[in-house]
Amino acid sequence: MHPSARRLGLTAATAAALLATTALPGAAAPARHHDSGRVLVFSKTAGFRHDSIPDGIAALRELGNAGSLTVDATESADAFTPGNLARYDAVVFLSTTGDVLDDTQQKAFEGYVADGGGYLGIHAAADTEYDWPFYGGLVGAYFQSHPAIQPATVRVEDRSNPATAHLPDAWERTDEWYNYRTNPRAQAHVLATLDETTYTGGTMKGDHPIAWCQSYGGGRAFYTGGGHTKESYADPAFRAHLLGGLQYAAGKATADCRPRTGYRPIFNGRTLDGWKQAGPGGFTVENGTLTSEGGMGLLWYQAKELGSYSLKLDWKMRGDDNSGVFVGFPASDDPWSAVDKGYEIQIDATDTPDRTTGAVYSFQSADLEARDRALRPPGQWNTYEIRVQGERLRVYLNGVEINDFTNKDPERSLADGYLGLQNHGADDHVAFRNIRIKELAAPAGGAAERNRGTK
Repeated sequence: MHPSARRLGLTAATAAALLATTALPGAAAPARHHDSGRVLVFSKTAGFRHDSIPDGIAALRELGNAGSLTVDATESADAFTPGNLARYDAVVFLSTTGDVLDDTQQKAFEGYVADGGGYLGIHAAADTEYDWPFYGGLVGAYFQSHPAIQPATVRVEDRSNPATAHLPDAWERTDEWYNYRTNPRAQAHVLATLDETTYTGGTMKGDHPIAWCQSYGGGRAFYTGGGHTKESYADPAFRAHLLGGLQYAAGKATADCRPRTGYRPIFNGRTLDGWKQAGPGGFTVENGTLTSEGGMGLLWYQAKELGSYSLKLDWKMRGDDNSGVFVGFPASDDPWSAVDKGYEIQIDATDTPDRTTGAVYSFQSADLEARDRALRPPGQWNTYEIRVQGERLRVYLNGVEINDFTNKDPERSLADGYLGLQNHGADDHVAFRNIRIKELAAPAGGAAERNRGTK
């Protein structure tokens, strides 16, 4: 093991993973930018100044040594000339704030990135250069606000990246947690998110990216929202996170940083992270499957309030069992709140047409002929897609559309709310797996046209 890696608290396997240069499937080979092995740390501030900046510089220098990188540090924007920037594989914006570069310096940096240069943004790098659109795209999202420093759970979405390969699925740490003005998910590959249910003050409605990477404008970009506190830079896990980001930005490690615009899992197959039980009974977790027991209760996904989306999940009954998928209900510890204020897509082998499989319970029957053709019997897995756009709800069973319902009740709204799985009673055992979500564009008109003509 390299002596520096030992000081950083890295295992030999972790250090090797962070320094790997073997190309990943679908990943472009890292570009070498002029003089190899040099990084510039830039920490000029024109607004709030973090007292952790010296600790950050010291940590990055040690990390650079561990990664065969020479690290220079400056507070001077005069360093942003084409000739000087050409010396560096990556430029780190370490808790910069405000307008730190003039027009000429901005153009030099844009040219540097276009020529294959790398960017690493740390914490308040997102609180920088609000009037420079190129930079806004590069950092991925601008700072909006933050609550008090407090512990929170970071949930790792991709552990194949060198910045997250060493982390557990749930990473507990204390920092100043930024809210962002926009969500970078559409343009960047999100590596980790904040679980807003584990702290107070999150405003991103459950989908709260906190670290991401992307190819941008010809170069590489990596951002992490951590790093407000001095203690962050003494934390081995956070230091290894920075080293992985630094290696990627400098082109010394490859990563697939294409945005993921498809479905993402909201049940990890092992724990109920992000979910909460309301009412009696619950669900067991075994071999990637949730199975209902007892009740009547509701396991609801509290990590994110949803608007327009497609929910896909597999379900299976043992026999004449009862359960359902609830959508469009407000947050509550009372399972009857979902019944009274949301809508249930029923799972039940036998009942009246408006209360059997595929029905919007007590509101609208499924197309029973289409449902019966698509439905697999008890003991076999079925797949629901539940598509919500504005006040319209469509249900697909094994790829066949079986229900198309529009809410016209002014006391209910599908356009905002939570989703959940019902555990109906002691004799009802329904299993669920592969629970995943894809957010969709809101319908034209938005909230202003919800329930138009129904009031």
